[in-house]
Amino acid sequence: MSAIQRPGDRLSMPLPATIAEAIGLEMERDPSILCIGEDIGRAGGVFGCTRGLQDRFGKDRVMDAPIAEMGFAGMGVGLAQAGMRPLVEIMFADFIGVCLEQMYNAAAKIPYMSGGRQRMPIVFKTAGGCIGSAAQHSQCLWGLFAHLPGLKIVAPCSPYDHKGLMAAALRCDDPIVFIEHKALLLRKGRDFRHNPHAPSEAYTVPIGKAAVVREGSDVTLATLSATVEHALAAADALSGEGISVEVVDLRSVVPLDTATTAESAARTGRLLVVDEDYLSFGLSAELSMRVLERLGFSALKQVERLAVPDVPIPAALALEKAVVPGPDMIAEALHKMAQGA
Repeated sequence: MSAIQRPGDRLSMPLPATIAEAIGLEMERDPSILCIGEDIGRAGGVFGCTRGLQDRFGKDRVMDAPIAEMGFAGMGVGLAQAGMRPLVEIMFADFIGVCLEQMYNAAAKIPYMSGGRQRMPIVFKTAGGCIGSAAQHSQCLWGLFAHLPGLKIVAPCSPYDHKGLMAAALRCDDPIVFIEHKALLLRKGRDFRHNPHAPSEAYTVPIGKAAVVREGSDVTLATLSATVEHALAAADALSGEGISVEVVDLRSVVPLDTATTAESAARTGRLLVVDEDYLSFGLSAELSMRVLERLGFSALKQVERLAVPDVPIPAALALEKAVVPGPDMIAEALHKMAQGA
């Protein structure tokens, strides 16, 4: 067993190296997979998620694209129609507006409009979330993409899930928006509270299946992406006060695993949905309502939402912290719920 395969050493791997490993293993397995995006070849991606792949697979399979998202997203759609499995990287989620036409009018609808005869195995890989990058570079936007029928939306947290869900996405015949969180991309495996170890071999994690990552009895907290880490930190802090929080990592927005969240909420009697996306018309309202419809409106003592208010993300870190749910804000909301406030 090589040094890089030992679990302890692999915990030192940055998350982007784990993602690059996942993509590389899938490219070795399936020659129809190719990657297109800005700076993904020679530079290895802005976060390093494709580092080394162009050297291994060549410029025909890892292609640097110009700053023309509409153009190379359209190339990806055409390649998927022709039988390839393209991974199209849009550097930041905020930039997807430039090529949204190709996503919601082409990739999402062509399988439906063809009566299922035309597959669309394409992955739109992008980075979202807040790291002090101001209004035009700090959005998650999975609620926007989830509103468009035909797209699957994946947003993992742990290194294990990033690798397994990327493999599952590249094997899927449906169009997928795969959203990595910028704050997580700056971490190494050992910095994660949950599932930090991603094995060296290829494996898949099922898309659309949530996971209970911390058991508890007083409140259920459902969230995804980097907020899972914040939720676990808040739950650990409150455990000293005798407040037991169960944390559900949704892993994806579409499909949305209502059952796992509802089963947890039925046990605890309280549900808090936390979302780094915007509050109105988003994931927090959708999941809350689905759980209530499933269990009945009298089944739970309390249902609350915590999300970004409907304002652009401020540039100043202090102001960003004031609007984006972090460990302290989450702990405060959980404390109030546990006390029946």
